[in-house]
Amino acid sequence: MKQIIKNIAITGIAILGLTGCNDYLDRAPLSNVTPEVYFSTEDQLATYTISKYNFYTHGGWGAGTFLGDNGTDNQAGVNGNGIFLPGEWKVGANGGAWSFGYIRDMNYFFDKTLPKYEAGKITGNETWIKHYIGEAYFLRAKEYFGKLKTFGDFPIITKVLKDEKEELIEASKRRPRNEVARFILQDLDKAIELLQSSPVSNKNRISKEVAQLLKSEVALYEGTWLKNFKGTAFVPGGPGWPGANKDYLASFSIDIDSEVNFFLSEAMESAEAVITAAPLVENNHKIGASGVFENPYYMMFSDTNMAGYSEVLLWRKYDEKYVGHKTMTYIMEGGATGYTKSYVESFLMKNGLPIYAPNSGYHGDDYIETVRKDRDERLQMFMKQPGDYLTTNTVVKARISNILDINQRKSTTGYEIRKGLNPDEKHLKSTVDSDIGSLVYRSGEAYLNYIEAQYTKDNNLSSKSLQYWGAIRTRAGLPADPYITINATDLSKEDDWAKYTAGSLVDKVMYNIRRERRSEFIAESKRMNDLKRWRSLEQLNNYQIEGFKLWGPMQEWYVDEEGKSRLVAMPEEDPNVSPKSASLYLRPYQIRESGNLFYNGLNWTMAHYLSPINLEHFLLTSPDGKAENSVIYQNPYWPTEANAAPTSN
Repeated sequence: MKQIIKNIAITGIAILGLTGCNDYLDRAPLSNVTPEVYFSTEDQLATYTISKYNFYTHGGWGAGTFLGDNGTDNQAGVNGNGIFLPGEWKVGANGGAWSFGYIRDMNYFFDKTLPKYEAGKITGNETWIKHYIGEAYFLRAKEYFGKLKTFGDFPIITKVLKDEKEELIEASKRRPRNEVARFILQDLDKAIELLQSSPVSNKNRISKEVAQLLKSEVALYEGTWLKNFKGTAFVPGGPGWPGANKDYLASFSIDIDSEVNFFLSEAMESAEAVITAAPLVENNHKIGASGVFENPYYMMFSDTNMAGYSEVLLWRKYDEKYVGHKTMTYIMEGGATGYTKSYVESFLMKNGLPIYAPNSGYHGDDYIETVRKDRDERLQMFMKQPGDYLTTNTVVKARISNILDINQRKSTTGYEIRKGLNPDEKHLKSTVDSDIGSLVYRSGEAYLNYIEAQYTKDNNLSSKSLQYWGAIRTRAGLPADPYITINATDLSKEDDWAKYTAGSLVDKVMYNIRRERRSEFIAESKRMNDLKRWRSLEQLNNYQIEGFKLWGPMQEWYVDEEGKSRLVAMPEEDPNVSPKSASLYLRPYQIRESGNLFYNGLNWTMAHYLSPINLEHFLLTSPDGKAENSVIYQNPYWPTEANAAPTSN
């Protein structure tokens, strides 16, 4: 019973149908610092909410947040992403992401704080008291957004529940995903009303603009999900939607098109508010040698103090004496990641043309230098080539791609990340933690959210979208007019998963909106969420991830002192690269065949758009302990049997 209580009861929803163990349930979170007299001062509110900050930031060893796009068509890690192995991902017996501890902690805050606030019993500055309450609304919304992306339909819980069987099971009932998304927007509206405008605490704390940006992201996510999955079991009310089998949702109805328009309109409004408040950082177009370290656009991602950049809305500050990270050390070596051939080829030439277009001026891919030459300045700034200065010490230069090193620091594709490098070489010392900041939210996303939401909603580009798109393109060193690119686009020549929705090609305008998003968010952990909401994965069939052109002139880089090649490929023993017979381009998942589930490529099954709920949770939310009688339902194509793979779709 204690294990059940630990896993479920204290989690905010407390979704078990058992009594007892009240000593644990009744205990306040952070019990050593939250007696009944807590939540009575401004400082106490501030301490509680900052303790709940859980943003994805750099930490400890490894390449930090720059690994977040591994396992997509943008970046490849040393190991493949199991989501692309149908049949290998199975329903778990217990645990998993179906958890509510964080939600409970935020609901506990509201239960204790709001009555005191309304009664005027919290001492301190009124503006800051309201601000910290706003932070709590933001943090609950952010947590719910994570649940929405993972599971779709989800219980909506706004208070700490009693340890009573009937109440707990009732509260466990899932609500349709559009209702969850609307609940998130409501929390964010409350946050926006209460939060102070940026900058707050040197932009190290949540601000009104951060909440507005998250609101635009949530609304865009849900609006495009509903549109792209319309007519499937992944949308409430769609054919095969599992919620239809529950009596408590028998009266549910939805107008999908109306919901889509609602969410897209909300995305546009919120994005525009951020754009107005936080201008883009300038690109001064210094991209070569060490001049890149004088470029505000580059340094925004690698400075030790990011507060001065107009585009930055929230970042994490480090102190190398107390809390730091080794991100720069790993990026210098290769970082156990690498951009894919698909990603690198998607970047435009500086004249705005795709590389395959007539008269594009593309210099070929025999060398990284030729790949990067005359390309979109984002590629030139944020991808290394041998000889690049990596600090202001001109002796510290990028070497040949580190494809033969140990897994923890190798370059997996030969195309290496340059983002996040600071010009001070002190950050390279493996014995010292770095204090380079970690960027969490920036206003550049708002531009792209607005453009996509507006075009998806109206099926045309408004003058405002063209203005915003032109600003993003101009900063990247491209012509402002996107039609230069759109008119030259040939989707049959694009190796980009996002050119598809539901297995069919999208139109060229939509594809280039998606391309722009891909080009702007280099190594910023956006890609998988985008691919899922665009429904851009089900066409995958034995897809092979590739990197740079190893079996060309660059193979001469990898020779020993005697001039003998260090490259070893199958059928030789202990291979370290993929064979030329497979492709001229390095294939990180075709180096070895034995025991390699990714050897034949990446595949997809519809079930993987959402995660399964593990068996334990069905048993705990059933009046009689039988999974088939649980008040919750499984996600499409997933069974309720532990260690079982999705059914066919």
